[in-house]
Amino acid sequence: MRHLNKGRKLGLKRGPRKAFLRILAANLIQKEKITTTEGRAKEIRPIVERFVSYGKKQNLAALRTLTQKLPKAAAYKMYHEIAPRYRERKGGYTRIVKVAKRRTHDASKMAIIEFV
Repeated sequence: MRHLNKGRKLGLKRGPRKAFLRILAANLIQKEKITTTEGRAKEIRPIVERFVSYGKKQNLAALRTLTQKLPKAAAYKMYHEIAPRYRERKGGYTRIVKVAKRRTHDASKMAIIEFV
């Protein structure tokens, strides 16, 4: 039974999975809209929303936390461009739109994740 085991494994062990999700989150921050599988989109949503919450604080500690967890370019874009957009918003900074067409080689369900 999977009691208290939340999250998806995505076919990776813990370290590579954490690194992969951070890279995926950084790509979403850089491009502001990416197409990926539904499972991956659902996994990076809370990570990216947490980064937006850090960025909304607009203090040095928040910037340092972002630079620790993201590549420098993505951290600065989150802190200076994306987070100030959502200053008045309480939450729900991302949107997941499911795509009808499945991926060709393995028929995975696809989704678009983007900032609201």
